[in-house]
Amino acid sequence: MKPTLVTGASGFIGWHVTSKLIERGIPVRLLVRSGSVVHDLDAERVTGDLRDAASLERAVAGCGVVFHIAADYRLWAKDPSELYRSNVDGTRNLLKAARTAGVERVVYTSTVGCIGIPSGSPGDETVSVDIDEMKGAYKRSKYQAEQVAIDFAKSGLPVIIVNPTAPVGDHDFKPTPTGKIILDFIRGNMPAFLDTGLNLVDVRDTAEGHLLACERGKSGERYILGCDNLTLEQIFGHLEKVSGMKAPRWRIPYSVAYAAGMASTSWANLTGHEPRAPLDAVKMARKKMFVSVAKAEQELGFRPGPVDAALGRAVEWFRANGYV
Repeated sequence: MKPTLVTGASGFIGWHVTSKLIERGIPVRLLVRSGSVVHDLDAERVTGDLRDAASLERAVAGCGVVFHIAADYRLWAKDPSELYRSNVDGTRNLLKAARTAGVERVVYTSTVGCIGIPSGSPGDETVSVDIDEMKGAYKRSKYQAEQVAIDFAKSGLPVIIVNPTAPVGDHDFKPTPTGKIILDFIRGNMPAFLDTGLNLVDVRDTAEGHLLACERGKSGERYILGCDNLTLEQIFGHLEKVSGMKAPRWRIPYSVAYAAGMASTSWANLTGHEPRAPLDAVKMARKKMFVSVAKAEQELGFRPGPVDAALGRAVEWFRANGYV
């Protein structure tokens, strides 16, 4: 059996996808940057970088399937061009290498941020959206990377695109922006909330959705991998139940959050230290990211479960691993 290449196994979704592949007895090869740490995964490792095309050619050689999950996932960077080099140029480099190597199938991990959200109703894969609607370098770079993936699919490379929402659960190493919300909550650093909303999904279901997309997805198609549309207030209510911590009761106006984001990000740009409240994150929060997962359910057989258990695992894992 040809090995399956996974990029991003040191990250949250990538770790869980790799774990599921190993559980199924599939030989896995991991693309790992020099100095990166991949925890508790028994798989072949190849050192490389998305910005180094030659290293990608070596990594993909002989592979049958590629899961491209790696991304520079930051809502603030002192040099935003770094996100474009990894997310856009890196995706193009990898897909070129996959095409040259004759890879049979590629699953590209995009983001729900590339899905259009109409006013008053959940977004889905059919809602048109353009780059002008993307807030910040992360979303814009992922939008452009998704267009690269679509172009490769049109040219004949079998590329299936998945758009995860906000996964939660164990092994959120870095952690992700959603994981940081959970961490701030259990650290008692969340005194108030904004009137916004997210679609949460168990990261284990997200990983299963990747495998289903590989097995059943159609080249060039996008599939939202999500579960529960929840306001931030509702998310904190769930966290209160699973953590024993009190949820905040005070809702702050968007104008106050925006001012805080401006001040925090301006200071970060001066000091080089990550802002506590990135302005791009505040801008994203202006719109509730509610979506429908009907297409993934119908075409992939995707069956996500409720997120309470995943939130509980996240809290337990952060506490057990010294994050709190």
